Amino acid sequence: MMLTRYEPWSLLNQLSRELDRLHGSGYGNEETAAAADWVPAVDIREEKDAYVLHADVPGVDPKDIEVHMENGVLTISGERKAETKEERENYKRVERIRGSFFRRFSLPDTADAERISARSVNGVLEVRIPKQEKVQLRRISVEG
Repeated sequence: MMLTRYEPWSLLNQLSRELDRLHGSGYGNEETAAAADWVPAVDIREEKDAYVLHADVPGVDPKDIEVHMENGVLTISGERKAETKEERENYKRVERIRGSFFRRFSLPDTADAERISARSVNGVLEVRIPKQEKVQLRRISVEG
């Protein structure tokens, strides 16, 4: 007897991904969207001096995670390595997704791309995006 996990929204999610891929939206280019096997959950919060992004990436080695910024878009990608076939053949149920992931986020103009930092601790990737130092408003007097 084979047990399968019931996921009522999986077909709708797959359809949405395919439509995004066909229309060139969603994850970005078609090649990357088709290559993403899973999408990590992400929380983003704004602090006084930075934006902080937390992504759940349990089981992903930090060396297998890439974070880069280009043209105002932050991209997080990586891979959760699959177990060897010998270890998997006695499994009765496998729910943990393996393979590559990919997320993109548009950053506000106030983000300081030069000082972005990332670290992974206990399966949570933290990306800190500092805000640019604000230029002091200078009042200019109008002579009359």
